Amino acid sequence: MSGNGSCSDLYPCGRIARRDFIHQIGGGFLGLALGGLWAEAGEFKEVIPGPHHAARAKSVIFLFMCGGVSHIDTFDPKDNKWAGKLIDAIGFGDNLAEMKRPVIPCHRTFKRYGKSGIPVSDWFPHVGSVIDEIAVVRSMWCHEGNHFPAVIETQTGHRGRQFDHPAFGSWISYALGSANKNLPAFVNLGRPSSPMQLTGGYLGASVAATPFQGGETPIPNLYPPKDGSKSERERQMELLHTMNREFRDRYAVNTDIQARAKAYELAARMQLSAPEVVDLSGEPDHIKSLYGIDEKETEEFGKQLLLARRMAEKGVRFIQICHAGGGNGGWDAHGDMKTHEPLCRSTDKPIAGLIKDLKQRGMLDQTLVVWTSEFGRTPWSQNTTGRDHNPKGYTSWLAGGGIQGGVIHGATDDVGYRAVEAPHYYSDLHATILNQLGLNPEKMNVHLLGRTLKLVEEGKPIREILT
Repeated sequence: MSGNGSCSDLYPCGRIARRDFIHQIGGGFLGLALGGLWAEAGEFKEVIPGPHHAARAKSVIFLFMCGGVSHIDTFDPKDNKWAGKLIDAIGFGDNLAEMKRPVIPCHRTFKRYGKSGIPVSDWFPHVGSVIDEIAVVRSMWCHEGNHFPAVIETQTGHRGRQFDHPAFGSWISYALGSANKNLPAFVNLGRPSSPMQLTGGYLGASVAATPFQGGETPIPNLYPPKDGSKSERERQMELLHTMNREFRDRYAVNTDIQARAKAYELAARMQLSAPEVVDLSGEPDHIKSLYGIDEKETEEFGKQLLLARRMAEKGVRFIQICHAGGGNGGWDAHGDMKTHEPLCRSTDKPIAGLIKDLKQRGMLDQTLVVWTSEFGRTPWSQNTTGRDHNPKGYTSWLAGGGIQGGVIHGATDDVGYRAVEAPHYYSDLHATILNQLGLNPEKMNVHLLGRTLKLVEEGKPIREILT
């Protein structure tokens, strides 16, 4: 190699065999490093980020229920006249063979809430109390019927991993940047089902999610040792900054290393300037009670949503909260629909508390709250009292941030299997969120290796639910 540098300088982890390199590109696993390598080679060109028009929302709180929530048992009631009758169905997972399956009954009761009279399941009475703030979209659909590919599709707007597509929140971080230099633009709370929910992909590690965790220390090692002085800490941070700069110069081609250094510098700024955002001790008791923090079943999720509100106040752009993640996700209800009950109880009061809190603070108009899952569940089961995966029709809902509350949009068929009225592919949900943030979905693209890669391939904002 010519020049003063060595091969080990550019590739500190060693060379990659050609066949392994090609294999990993095909699987999408080089992600973070490839973004930097392509950029250095001039293969990665970006379209100028936004905002592209006036925004209705400043922040998004994205509530992702991992595993597939049954819309039939929560926000899309069907009568039981089809219960026990055979209907056209398909097999589970990769088995798409046509067959006949009996419809299993729904044992939930639904009550009409608010001035809008929208029916909500007895599993979500607190959410029912704020239904006049919510637009319920009953006609969502996607392609994938298995958890991992469905999470990729609904998180990135693309099927498969031919390219290492970024998570939706990373696109927003990339387009808008941070509104607060002491906090990241994209934060994740809770355990995700897949690392794809956090990745910056080919946009680079600098726009990936910053994970927070529950408990007394949401960010590990955020706080300095108690026995150190502030002046000593500042000297340490100045030395660390110098070392990081020298290290970045040495390994400039490696975007993963650069992003990691930037992440530590951001953590340092949070440590010195904004640790109060993760400290809930100053919140009044009545606010903690509103989120259910004083109750065992709702405490964990309530703390996450209260923290999300505090982050939105501080200007964090996209706050993703993954509930019951890991594996296939806790909402995966094949055996018995009763497994939904404790999950609904743990989220119902905190979600309603979040919406009420945002409204009473005058924040709801500029904070978009989105509730969704990777797919819904079928009218039939696998010879159990549970339900199978259903990507063909399910429910998502939105509140605040320029959304018209107290409306129902779209519909599934008589048994809740297929979206039949105003069907919306998942990219329409992406496009709606982008639009409310002042971003034009058609401009959310980058040019890579001679082709244009888009966040939203065919999605359009759901205009019918906008104010």
